Amino acid sequence: MFQTGGLIVLCGLLAHTTAQLEVLPLPLDQNLLLAGTPPQAPHPTDLAGSLTSGLSSGLLSGDLLGILQNLPLLDILKTGGDTSGGLLGKVTSLVPVLNNIIDLKITNPQLLELGLVQSPDGHRLYVTIPLGMILNVNTPLVGSLLKLAVKLNITAEILAVKNEQGKIHLVLGDCTHSPGRLQISLLDGFAPLPIQSLVDSLSGILNKVLPELVQGKVCPLVNEVLSHLDVTLVHSIADMLIHGLEFVIKV
Repeated sequence: MFQTGGLIVLCGLLAHTTAQLEVLPLPLDQNLLLAGTPPQAPHPTDLAGSLTSGLSSGLLSGDLLGILQNLPLLDILKTGGDTSGGLLGKVTSLVPVLNNIIDLKITNPQLLELGLVQSPDGHRLYVTIPLGMILNVNTPLVGSLLKLAVKLNITAEILAVKNEQGKIHLVLGDCTHSPGRLQISLLDGFAPLPIQSLVDSLSGILNKVLPELVQGKVCPLVNEVLSHLDVTLVHSIADMLIHGLEFVIKV
């Protein structure tokens, strides 16, 4: 009799415990496996990395490096120097070994790591696009005369706008270069005085011509890349910008 009663009590306890287990929430990993459960949205700080990665990939697939390498630099510099004969007249007076023809070739163009800063009010993004290239100066008599390392930053402003249908998207605002930020250095180090005079002359003219030339090619490409970014990413970033929410980590 005692054994039968104990068995009844034990069965009752088991039934009560089973009922409690049925109402407990499932562990997180099991909940994610349930059909119909939407995935969690990416953390806001992931948006910055996804944006810079998307812009970099888009610029490269848009042939940014090829555009830089094929800049009509020589043609522009011939007419972009001073009024006494452009670049050719200026440098030939400094280095007699140069004839009437000078060949300038851009090689090894590079897109370096993009920088991203959010405006203090949270409604704008400023993307720094650092570019690097090698400028080869060749002459018919000497051949390769010198090589210059050139670095230039283009800054693109990104805004979020809402169209008449209520859809939000990203657009390009101001896109320019930082005045005085063009860096030109002689790869071979110290140069004799005549060559250094040529370097100084080229640097002065390139500072006036090259930034605007690069800007005119890069900015339209940035605008095109923005229009082809992942829709979900664009919507997430635009929503954050419209509400002024911070998602770019300050360094």
